[in-house]
Amino acid sequence: MKTTDTSAPVPAESGLPVAEIGTTRGTAPREKKEGTVLNAFSHGILVLWAIMVVMPLLWAVMTSFKDDSSIFGSPWALPDKLHFDNWARAWTDANMSDYFLNTILVVGGSLIGTLVLGSMAAYVLARFDFPGNRFIYFLFIGGMSFPIMLALVPLFYVVNNMGLLNTIHGLILVYIAYSLPFTVFFLTAFFRTLPTSVAEAAFVDGASHSRTFFQIMLPMAKPGLISVGIFNFLGQWNQYMLPTVLNTDPDKHVLTQGLVQLAVSQGYKGDWSGLFAGLVMAMLPVLAAYIIFQRQVVQGLTAGALK
Repeated sequence: MKTTDTSAPVPAESGLPVAEIGTTRGTAPREKKEGTVLNAFSHGILVLWAIMVVMPLLWAVMTSFKDDSSIFGSPWALPDKLHFDNWARAWTDANMSDYFLNTILVVGGSLIGTLVLGSMAAYVLARFDFPGNRFIYFLFIGGMSFPIMLALVPLFYVVNNMGLLNTIHGLILVYIAYSLPFTVFFLTAFFRTLPTSVAEAAFVDGASHSRTFFQIMLPMAKPGLISVGIFNFLGQWNQYMLPTVLNTDPDKHVLTQGLVQLAVSQGYKGDWSGLFAGLVMAMLPVLAAYIIFQRQVVQGLTAGALK
């Protein structure tokens, strides 16, 4: 009786020994299992990190709507009712409205100045070759590594000699100088990824350098501008050291200085609910800015890698 071999023949041209074929066939399920375990582990770490970040924020928001007795009596419980008077008291009695206005003026002016000057300097360094190009670029890089604490004392005397001490515009100029190194470093790398053919076509059509930059190259760099703008906004909004040294006038204090004064005053007044309300007020603009522009931030950070 003749038997038939039902097993699949091994191609001679495969080049694999018969003993290794079974091992190769079992590799894919093993790799799939390892990838599943790795994904589960990484997702678990991300979930744990999200809980560690989100829970303190949610607790601060929840506490801002409690009264003082509930904050100490049941700190983890939900508020029995929403005490909106905490926010009103922090906004008026603690002068949070004045601190907000001063912060918006300082951060808004410095952010515009930083993006305009930084983008112009980065465009020239990225697109034009001239003697000293790399030297100037590395000077900006060196500014990123220079600790601001070492410059506080000479910076105080420089600002004082210029008559800009305890002024809003003086603080704006210092913020611009403080943020320019990182802005130029970030945007220089971004401008190098933009196509040169567009700028060359504009020059052929008779456009000047300034018109090419403001009307063509700058709109193309919008993702990078938004990304570096968000980073500068976060740093300038939360800046405390520079205004503490250069802005000692209580009427011109920014939000970080106001929060410190509010926290110090709790030792005498005990208005902890108002303190948490002021703290949440200071966090909301930063959270809103990141939530609104998070997609543009990711696009700006990955644009250089995708091109």
